Amino acid sequence: MKAIYRVDGNNVETSPAAGGPWDPKLQHGAAPSSLICWAVERMPSPVPMRVTRLTVDLMRPVPVAPLTVETEVLREGRKIQLVAARLLADGKEVVRSTALRVRSEPRELPSAAFCPPHDLRPPEFGHQPRSAMSATPFLRGIDMSTVRGAFQQAGPAAVWYRAHLPIVEGSEISPLMRAAIAADFCNGTSAVLDFAHWTFINGDLTLSLAREPVGDWILLDAETWAGPDSIGIAAARLADRDGYFGRAVQSVLFEKR
Repeated sequence: MKAIYRVDGNNVETSPAAGGPWDPKLQHGAAPSSLICWAVERMPSPVPMRVTRLTVDLMRPVPVAPLTVETEVLREGRKIQLVAARLLADGKEVVRSTALRVRSEPRELPSAAFCPPHDLRPPEFGHQPRSAMSATPFLRGIDMSTVRGAFQQAGPAAVWYRAHLPIVEGSEISPLMRAAIAADFCNGTSAVLDFAHWTFINGDLTLSLAREPVGDWILLDAETWAGPDSIGIAAARLADRDGYFGRAVQSVLFEKR
């Protein structure tokens, strides 16, 4: 397979390229999150709508194996639609998600109301991060460019991400999918602990978008906060070349290797 997934009805075939950093037999969180986006965007709506909030709960580790995708409309309306999507592996729910879709209509708003620009360098002027996760199968389909801080070193950091391997065979990577793929890297972009000695797995991902991103590159302007009980959050402002367009938050569990 040249793409991460091949979808036939509700049945999903998974490529080894979906493998994550903890175990190559388990998927990187960005892969099923982007598949969820693909499924949600194909659900009908009564009027033109787009996703403004997506929450993905990783119920169990997602195996690199055949999956089943299911979708459901939870609330139908002409202004707001709430939908659900989930992934099952061997009959067990591994990912559960909800997405809020809001009616999309062009409006003439004062310029001050629009998303702010950013002052970070474009991806062409960053550098490829050095990471212990560089051998991760899924990362081979991702271009990265660091423009502030250092990847997997303590402190905030800003990294551009671009997915270049197709996610679903026969489909383009949508702006929502690109945003979700990048957002899942929050906890790695702004690590506060050494990856060689600690794991920091996220149990969820929440993405909120003021607008859809433009272009292939997505910037994570990220930081991680750790609490005293092995739990923290990784969060980021999301941007494209035109400026900030959204935010992402993950719940993170810190454990010694």
